[in-house]
Amino acid sequence: MRGADLIASKLALSGARYAFGIPGGEVLALMDALDKAGIRFSLVKHENAGGFMAEGSWHAMATKGEDAPAILLATIGPGVANAVNTVANAFQDKVPLIFLSGCVDSVDAQTYTHQIFNHQELLAPVVKGSFRATTGALNVIMDKAISLALSGQPGPVHIDVPISVAEMETEETIQPSHLPSAVRSTPDCTVIRDVVGRLANAKRPLAIAGVDAVNAGAGDAVRTLCEKMGLPLITTYKGKGLMDESHPLSLGGAGLSPKADHILLPEVAAADLVLLIGYDPIEMRINWRNPWPETTEVIDISPVERTHGMHRVNCSVIGDIKAILCALAQACTELTERQPELALQQVQRNLNEAFAPEPSGWGPASVIHCLRRVMPQTTVTTADSGAHRILASQIWRCPAPRHMLQSSALCTMACALPLAAGFKMASPETPVLVFVGDAGLEMGLGELATLRDAGLPVILCVLVDRSLSLIELKQRKSQHPNLGVDFEETNFPALAHAFGGHGVWIEDTDTLAREATAALKRDTFTILACRIDRRAYDDLL
Repeated sequence: MRGADLIASKLALSGARYAFGIPGGEVLALMDALDKAGIRFSLVKHENAGGFMAEGSWHAMATKGEDAPAILLATIGPGVANAVNTVANAFQDKVPLIFLSGCVDSVDAQTYTHQIFNHQELLAPVVKGSFRATTGALNVIMDKAISLALSGQPGPVHIDVPISVAEMETEETIQPSHLPSAVRSTPDCTVIRDVVGRLANAKRPLAIAGVDAVNAGAGDAVRTLCEKMGLPLITTYKGKGLMDESHPLSLGGAGLSPKADHILLPEVAAADLVLLIGYDPIEMRINWRNPWPETTEVIDISPVERTHGMHRVNCSVIGDIKAILCALAQACTELTERQPELALQQVQRNLNEAFAPEPSGWGPASVIHCLRRVMPQTTVTTADSGAHRILASQIWRCPAPRHMLQSSALCTMACALPLAAGFKMASPETPVLVFVGDAGLEMGLGELATLRDAGLPVILCVLVDRSLSLIELKQRKSQHPNLGVDFEETNFPALAHAFGGHGVWIEDTDTLAREATAALKRDTFTILACRIDRRAYDDLL
């Protein structure tokens, strides 16, 4: 077999089923091998989008209990350079992405410079590891790469594959991994009893959960422990749905909205104990730095040692999050004293009022509320970066993890459409809805063709306000002149038809509800172009 065949077979054995990218001459053997190994390769219009599609497919597989890496394929030079943003996103958002890139053989690199630079040095700051595929060591390299991508906090791993290694026959045969299997670790009974005792003695405890709990598949365990210990739960945006957000103990997502922070941070500061459950503050605004006083007891349940310095903790419990939560729930009994239920309900009412639909009946909040009412509960949403993302993350209630996908740590634009495409490809039975601003969609318009070519009936809600609203708002608050943030309107319905989809202008909730319902029955993508006023987000965030 060729080296490329061994690489692809090891990925297939890991459970990988989808790969995305743009081919070049240096990766043709890899692309062919992926296909022969049963891994579906999808052509995209930009490597950045390909990485987000890979992430979307990984989320879809994870909801079905499949733990396998996502795959991005890029050719030498410009292909690798184009992919840096999405690789950095995978690093910050904890996505197990295997990034395969083509490269010339070492001997050629000494005298041939066309498109040549050091891929590994470029990617070093934003990957967990980088390997150069070597004939005779492909089994070991692939085992290391896959294990590294999936272990601890998941993340991207790069593999540079020289042309000769990919195309030439290898004497290696596919071997099972000799790396030790990970053991799900639970602290000893003494640690568990100590944590339960601290929780039981707390008069006003609170839990904050994040991306590591999602990646651990700990949603049910989070809910069980919160119910047993009477813990109100705040999540990061990435952690939305760890507990059904309609649950009486849920306080929804937080981290980017000043309005939500104004309501939630006083609750955090008033807690006498804060239990951190897979909470990585990489998603949070700077005002979440040291959000509790020195007197607050802080327990951190984490898969890895935390070195961010964002806040202090009293007790760090490192290990398998799900196993630790299950042990805690088994060891604890119901509290006799807990935060008064009426006070918790008042916080929830305050949040609901803060993000209610506009009194006028139309605007970005009304759009999101309308779509939450119309779309099935099973809908998975994606949100691009911008003002609409903050609003959607506060309004849209998720019944389960991975029901709202976004770039939470890097906050990069043009992610929502490809995230949705990848999820829909891997879970065609799931309704998928995109929230995107007009600038974000314009940045990645080419991927509408990917939706068309793959036959993916994704629904796109485009908030059309002809402005980079979040940046314009910051510009105004900083008393800078209006510069470089406003632009003219694009005819998105016409573009939808040009790319083989359906599109319609919308300016009221009745039309939106009707068109969204019709879109659910359509076999092609739909753009719901919702016209809103410039500065429509003022006082909403």
